[in-house]
Amino acid sequence: MTDLPTHVDIRDVSLRDGLQIEHPIPLSAKVELLAAVAATGVREMEATAFVSPSKVPALADAAELAAELHNFPGIEFSALVASPNGAKRAVAAGLRSIEYVVSAADGHSRSNVGRTTAEATALIAEIVAIAHDSDASVEVIVATAWDCPFDGPTPPVRVLGVVNAAVDARVDRLAIADTIGTTTPRRVSDLVTRVRPLIGDLPLGAHFHNTRGTGLASAYAAVSCGVTRLDASAGGLGGCPFAPGASGNIATEDLVYLLRDSGIHVDVDLQAAIAAAEVAQRVVGHDLPSSLLRAGDRILAR
Repeated sequence: MTDLPTHVDIRDVSLRDGLQIEHPIPLSAKVELLAAVAATGVREMEATAFVSPSKVPALADAAELAAELHNFPGIEFSALVASPNGAKRAVAAGLRSIEYVVSAADGHSRSNVGRTTAEATALIAEIVAIAHDSDASVEVIVATAWDCPFDGPTPPVRVLGVVNAAVDARVDRLAIADTIGTTTPRRVSDLVTRVRPLIGDLPLGAHFHNTRGTGLASAYAAVSCGVTRLDASAGGLGGCPFAPGASGNIATEDLVYLLRDSGIHVDVDLQAAIAAAEVAQRVVGHDLPSSLLRAGDRILAR
């Protein structure tokens, strides 16, 4: 492990990963949540996904939401895509940062996009070309990097194969994702230390779910190994509709609390993050798993 970094970037994924398994909510409610998250000071947000509306109806209004993003300057907005056509739709809607997810496990890849890992990996170069031709950046996110709900533990060599292909295709950023919330700190450290030598100066991010209560510990392990970009969502919203049992992301406010008290600077205001979680809980209409949403910061007003 290395010394802890002095700064970690948090990308809020409430509006995409956070909402993708929810019943569709109105565009106005999404904009309300967007404004609340923007008020936290976060510099990066995953706004939506340009995928099949029939598969992910909660994100069918991707283009309409993209049209609202200009009202929030100073934030780098990204969108997830699952195909070259999705990449074309994203850049046509004005997005200048896209994420292409490749599952390292065939079982999840078939469930998610109807392709094997090899078939999905083969599309990286085409998606990079589409993005770069429009002056957009591309991040490849390696999903099910530790475990797959269908195939079991993911052999690290499968993750490394996707990473090597992404580097060869000249992607701009990389991330590894615990799609179903099964990994633990030691496994995180082991995989991060195998990935980092392959990517040179490319930024490496990580994406964790708290399904089994290890999300924050895994995030801390990743940071301890030099990862300086983490995804999180307001209130712990989220989950994967194509991975049985996958529940919410690590909560933005819980992550901010952990990093701040570890002496690591983040650009997110904790009280504003808790307020955003309250908005998230209200717009989806059910309780969210965030610890700080229940308990607040260190001292509660009496």
